[in-house]
Amino acid sequence: MSIMIPINAEQIDNLDLSPVQTVIDQWLAAGAIAQNEQQLQFEIEYPREDLDPREISEIPEVRLWFIRLDAYYPWLPFLLDWKVGELARYAAMLVPHQFHRTEGIQYNPEALEMFLMHKIFVLTDWLHQQGIPSKSKLMSMSQILGYDLDDAFFDVILPQK
Repeated sequence: MSIMIPINAEQIDNLDLSPVQTVIDQWLAAGAIAQNEQQLQFEIEYPREDLDPREISEIPEVRLWFIRLDAYYPWLPFLLDWKVGELARYAAMLVPHQFHRTEGIQYNPEALEMFLMHKIFVLTDWLHQQGIPSKSKLMSMSQILGYDLDDAFFDVILPQK
């Protein structure tokens, strides 16, 4: 069951992370992070002019809020509901991209690769600290973003038992 966190314009404009902090900090305090894997969704309400053609991920204020969120919880992709596209939307908030009518979102390839590798490194360490097996999760995350990582890569970065 997904948890929907509403985010409004005032929170975005004030870089207020409290709606997310309330949920995640409760999970952390209860030791329930692993049970809430891939459960978070965001409902973003940010006003735009009727003729504004931008997608929500193209609005600088919204992107800045997500940059702040990512700095606070760099392992947040673990909690996002990947099945409904939250990981792709999260990446769009943090990675330069363009929208094409026929092809959809087109990330800057080098920026996406850097974003993915950063998240792989952060999540590898964080999941290890949490005692959560990570290899298959990280491989799935990379595949969602269009990358196939070799098993041997994980032999290098995963902590040795």
